[in-house]
Amino acid sequence: MRPEIEAKLTLNPSLVTSVLTGFLRDEVTKVGFQKAVFGLSGGIDSALTAFLAAEALGRDRVHAVLMPYRTSNPQSLEDALKVVEALGIPHTIIDITAPVDAYFEQVDRVLGYEANALRRGNRMARERMVTLYDLSAAMNALVLGTSNKTELLLGYGTQFGDMASALNPIGDLYKCQVRQLAAHLGVPRSILEKAPSADLWADQTDEKELGFSYDEADEILYQWVDLRMSPDEIVSRGYPERLVRAIVERVRRNQYKRRMPIIAKLSGRTIGLDFRYLRDWGT
Repeated sequence: MRPEIEAKLTLNPSLVTSVLTGFLRDEVTKVGFQKAVFGLSGGIDSALTAFLAAEALGRDRVHAVLMPYRTSNPQSLEDALKVVEALGIPHTIIDITAPVDAYFEQVDRVLGYEANALRRGNRMARERMVTLYDLSAAMNALVLGTSNKTELLLGYGTQFGDMASALNPIGDLYKCQVRQLAAHLGVPRSILEKAPSADLWADQTDEKELGFSYDEADEILYQWVDLRMSPDEIVSRGYPERLVRAIVERVRRNQYKRRMPIIAKLSGRTIGLDFRYLRDWGT
C-alpha cells in the first residue's frame, strides 16, 4: 500500500473504539434490548465484533454462536474458542451439517444434479443467519453483523446470510482498519496472522477467490469511494487499469446486496421511497 494512502487509512484506535462501543450501547438499548448475539467464525471480523460488543455491553450480555460445518477447518473452531476464552463470554456451538446436508439431499434429488460449491456456501451462510435470528428471539438479543466495509462494497458476502444483521459495528472499517483495531484490542495473534477465509470449502481464501488482495482493494476503494476520485484518475496514478475496472465493476454489480428490497411505486407514499424520515421517531 502506498505510504500516503496507508497514512490516511491509519486509525486512532482509542477514539474509534470509543465511537463503536458507544454506537453499540446506544443502538442496542434504545430499542429496548439489553443483549446481543452474533456468529463467531474464528476470523478477524467476527473476533473484532466480539471484543467491541463485550466492551460495550458487558461480557454477560453478549452471546457468541459458533456454527461449524463438516468441511470447516478445525482451526477455525479453535480460534473462535480462543476469543471466547479471552473475553470470558457465553457461547453455544451449533453444528449446521445436518440441516444443510438434509436440504441438499432433497433438492438435488429433485433437480437431478449435485449442488456446486457456491450454492452450498450460500446455503451455509443463510443457515447460520437463520440460526442467529432464532436465537435472537429465544434470548431477546439483537443480531450483530460482522461484515467490513471492503466486503460490503465488493459484495463479498451472501445476501440475507452473513450480510444480514440488526446492527453492524464494523461496516465502515476497511479490512486494513479491521486489522489495526483488532490488534489494538488484543484479538489473538493466530487470528490476526491467518489468511482471511469464509471457510466455506477446503483451501478457500478470500483473496484467492477475489483475485486480488484486500490491501489492493482497500487502496483503490478508499480513493474511489471516500476521496471521490474517478476510475480514470486512479488509473492515472499508476494503478493497473484492469484491476481498477474490475473492482469498480464489482461494486456496481453488487449494489443490490446493499439495499432494502425495491418496492414498486403505486401510491403517494411508498415505503422506502417517500415514507421515510431522517429520524426514526427517536429510535
